[in-house]
Amino acid sequence: MSTVAPDVVGSLSVDEAVATRRSVRAYLPRPVPPRDVEEILTLAARTASNSNTQPWHVHVVTGRTKRDLAESLWEALENDDRTTPEYRYQPDPDDWSEPLLSRRRQFGDELYRCTLGVEHDDTEGRLAHHRRNYEFFGAPVGLILTVDRQSLGGGLIDAGAFLQAIILLARARGLDTCPQASFLDFHPVVRRHLRIPAEQMLVCGVALGYADDGHCLGGLTTEREPVGSYTTFHD
Repeated sequence: MSTVAPDVVGSLSVDEAVATRRSVRAYLPRPVPPRDVEEILTLAARTASNSNTQPWHVHVVTGRTKRDLAESLWEALENDDRTTPEYRYQPDPDDWSEPLLSRRRQFGDELYRCTLGVEHDDTEGRLAHHRRNYEFFGAPVGLILTVDRQSLGGGLIDAGAFLQAIILLARARGLDTCPQASFLDFHPVVRRHLRIPAEQMLVCGVALGYADDGHCLGGLTTEREPVGSYTTFHD
């Protein structure tokens, strides 16, 4: 395994990587060089963690393994074999409050109706798009991120910081990503295919590849709130 010096950077600055990051849901079949994946993960390991415990683990999924995993997940989805996630990722649908509820609804409208042309009551259309989650939206590389159970909630915070590092390091190299919580609903299927040991808890999946900007989802972007709406300066 090669080593990467901590000062190695991609072609974009940190500011540029953050500013151009987006959750991409359509990818080109163009392969991602394995060296790029290794460099991203090597540098992401510089992420801060509680007492430097580094509780994360990454399963890189490509080729036939990715196809076989997708087929098993599609089967589980069709049979509605959902399993309670190993941690609660979000509230129940009726428990969202403002302003989170409005932001969530606006994103859903933009994704399905404005971009995909899928109306709110088009159950089959929404299911067809949701199904694409389990093939990592066509990305050539899928990542499954897990964390050591004994790290508890602190490990989830560490894993979140590690995940963000992966996302920005990928963007600096001209790659795009999409973090995916959908794998949590079928974590036993993922665990079986990737032989994930019991002491590791599934956190999320990540699609990794080159964006297909010609796809109808290629132009999907989301707005951000101004600093003053979520920041209190104490002087």
